[in-house]
Amino acid sequence: MSSPAERYAAARRKAAQAAQFPALDEFALELGFDLDDFQREACQSLERGSGVLVCAPTGAGKTVVGEFAVHLALRGRPNDPVPVADATNPPARRKCFYTTPIKALSNQKYHDLVARYGAEQVGLLTGDNAINGDAPVVVMTTEVLRNMLYAGSSTLQGLAYVVMDEVHYLADRFRGGVWEEVIIHLPASVTLISLSATVSNAEEFADWLVTVRGETAVVVSEHRPVPLWQHMLVNKRMFDLFHDADAARKHDVHPELLRYTRETARRLELGEGRSAGPGAGRRGPRWRGPLRPDIVDRLDREGLLPAILFIFSRAGCAAAVQQCLAAGLRLTSAEERAEIRRVVESRVTAIPGEDLSVLGYWEWLDGLERGLAAHHAGMLPVFKEIVEELFVRGLVKAVFATETLALGINMPARCVVLERLVKYNGEAHVDLTPGEYTQLTGRAGRRGIDVEGHAVVVWSPETDPRQVAGLASTRTYPLRSSFRPSYNMAVNLVGTVGAEPARALLESSFAQFQADRSVVGLARQVQRNTETIEAYGVEAACHHGDFDEYFALRVAIADREKAIARQGQTQRKAAAVASLERLRVGDVIRVPSGRRAGLAVVLDPATGGFGEPRPLVLTQDRWAGRVSPGDFTTPAEVLARVRVPKHFNHRSPAARRDLAAEVSGTGLDRHGGRRGGRSRQVTGEDHQITQLRTELRHHPCHACPEREEHARWAERRRRLERDTEELRERVSGRTGSLARTFDRIVALLTDRGYLARDGAVTDAGRMLGRIWTEADLLVAECLRRGVWNGLSPAELAAAVSVVVFEARRDVDERASLPRGPVADAVDETLKLWGEIEADEAARGLTATREPDLGFAWPVYRWARGEALAKVLGSGHEIDGEMPAGDFVRWARQVVDLLGQIADSGGATTELRSTARQAIAAVNRGVLAYHTSA
Repeated sequence: MSSPAERYAAARRKAAQAAQFPALDEFALELGFDLDDFQREACQSLERGSGVLVCAPTGAGKTVVGEFAVHLALRGRPNDPVPVADATNPPARRKCFYTTPIKALSNQKYHDLVARYGAEQVGLLTGDNAINGDAPVVVMTTEVLRNMLYAGSSTLQGLAYVVMDEVHYLADRFRGGVWEEVIIHLPASVTLISLSATVSNAEEFADWLVTVRGETAVVVSEHRPVPLWQHMLVNKRMFDLFHDADAARKHDVHPELLRYTRETARRLELGEGRSAGPGAGRRGPRWRGPLRPDIVDRLDREGLLPAILFIFSRAGCAAAVQQCLAAGLRLTSAEERAEIRRVVESRVTAIPGEDLSVLGYWEWLDGLERGLAAHHAGMLPVFKEIVEELFVRGLVKAVFATETLALGINMPARCVVLERLVKYNGEAHVDLTPGEYTQLTGRAGRRGIDVEGHAVVVWSPETDPRQVAGLASTRTYPLRSSFRPSYNMAVNLVGTVGAEPARALLESSFAQFQADRSVVGLARQVQRNTETIEAYGVEAACHHGDFDEYFALRVAIADREKAIARQGQTQRKAAAVASLERLRVGDVIRVPSGRRAGLAVVLDPATGGFGEPRPLVLTQDRWAGRVSPGDFTTPAEVLARVRVPKHFNHRSPAARRDLAAEVSGTGLDRHGGRRGGRSRQVTGEDHQITQLRTELRHHPCHACPEREEHARWAERRRRLERDTEELRERVSGRTGSLARTFDRIVALLTDRGYLARDGAVTDAGRMLGRIWTEADLLVAECLRRGVWNGLSPAELAAAVSVVVFEARRDVDERASLPRGPVADAVDETLKLWGEIEADEAARGLTATREPDLGFAWPVYRWARGEALAKVLGSGHEIDGEMPAGDFVRWARQVVDLLGQIADSGGATTELRSTARQAIAAVNRGVLAYHTSA
């Protein structure tokens, strides 16, 4: 207990702070809880008039700083008394825009601020909703603010504060550039509040903010308000990852965990405990970790629910719920089940009954009533929202989720479970990064509810506890810019500030700031290399003559020998290609090298296609597959012929066995007269090499006794010179790289008539400046060429879908299209895309993504009023039906583009009318509910 003197001193300090920061004192009194040190420091900087960058872990309370900016805007100017309005002197309105990266976060923040300040003071602007947009406080997605800045919207008048929540999104490779556009283009009078996850280069980001926004305070906190304990679940045993806090700082894994996992892995390697059955007899058992129902039951018994169990697969999330239901898990009381049903039924009343059946509503409700749910992007948005609401209220106890939940709205849990440390990123399976691990486990521990949070990683033979320790101990990750100029950005910049100032603005981006900083280090390395090259030159000097000249002859001889060798390889490959192209079904050949060396019979010659011939063969060893010219060091020679049955099935083991026996029955030697060697052709000495060697022998330095020592120094110098030249090219490439890309874009747009030769924006350019989509130039070209004119509403929806849709997985065959006008319009779109891509390739620009036809049938059928079941079944999906959540998301993007067409000055009156009709046709059923939700 403190003494009276200490209490008096603390009261004096508090009174002094209240006098210095009156707005913060008012704000803190309204909160009902004490501010953390980092929150107070950031708010004080804000009240002084400085911008602020706040970096803190998930759940630490960063948004309090953003809410203080709202308070300042509603209160009036910093350090001013609350303004009193009268008829002659109305107060100057000060506004605060609160931006978020996703609509769900915007909706949540809007409801939070309305509850605090009232509906008349707060507005919402997203792609879906426009509520009270002239309010002093408006919550919006970042793209909405970017579009306002380019359009010079009157809504920006009186803007004093902009809060950029989750500003680390600027690293997102698809949307990150929007954050930088906003930061660069905001008026200098606006104070910027940037809220970020903990990043390792916060100071670098803040340095950039200072250059483009002026004074910016940096407040970094790595303290979690709720401590996080890390665990590993091995079989049925739960281990602490670290023995204590000191071990965690040193990355020292708990010795008992290491011992147990090593012993388990050893037993698996030896095949102990292998079950009899279909898998018995193979080397090593197939690892089966703890069952998902058992994990949930274990968490329930240990008081660790509610929990989020991350499974990086949509199908895996749905399967996990089914497994828990099949195991008879029930985590809710009768009262909770009744409340869950009431909430769900009140939220789905607008969805038709037949659609609910298609969406698996009854199975989903059964899981919810037991306290279990999945959460992933393939779910209908309203289903996800209900899961989020029930989980936050503690009614749903276990949610199986993909990583998208970690980027979504506030859904804290007591415990987070990671089933694997590998996820699919759309292109390949990759390890989780420390940043992703921190983001996922950051959900564990609810402030004000839990004393501590828990993160559990499920062990498997591929999971090293030391790898987990590295992920858990690396709290931060660097923020890397993803900013790139686009066509839309170029015409907007040129139209707003002119071409030259636009280049200067691009060079003030965080991307160029980071590139320029890296150039400093590269330039220093070039300087060090130059000094070393000079020193090597001194060592290589020879008193007999010019050693540089002598060494150049040696290099020329080596280069010529390599060129001759490459020429020989090219000739051998060409001969192999030609021989494979001549093969016919039934030819017996010898594969000279590789794993498939030996005799083989041709099943399919595979000629007449593009690229190298890759005949399908069956080897003596009964292997069937395609071989390539790379398998042939010598041309393929037909040694014999055997009869191949007309409808031979190379997948049938019996058919393979019989035909392989026929090949062996030819009596041919498996390896021929010699084994795999290349024929050594005795050729005459190359004339150029002979001449160079003569010059070499007659050079004065050839007689030097230290010739080889000089040559070693000369070789070191040559390699370093080559490396240094590469560094110089990298320096040149990074310096002003964005401006060069911008110049190429401007040149392309000028040639296509979007910009005039004098730099003015044409009518076509103004149209392009109002198209906000990844394929902006392609959409503009379609409008200018009239590609979509004359289509019906459903046909227009299908035709425009190809420029917005992107399949989650690559599909080999092209998707089908509705015949007639839709197919014609899409063919024209593909031709235009080909022209644009050729222009981009000629100028060294990143190619516009190729149109994807996979959503044309679903949106066409939906716009024609067909049933949801038929619509979802018509998607061009590898796994069958299109998930309802994907359908809604892509349909919304189609509606967004149709809205842009309806408002476009470059579209005909008829097309604009058709676009409005198409929007009405698409916005029905699950889409209509989602639009109004």
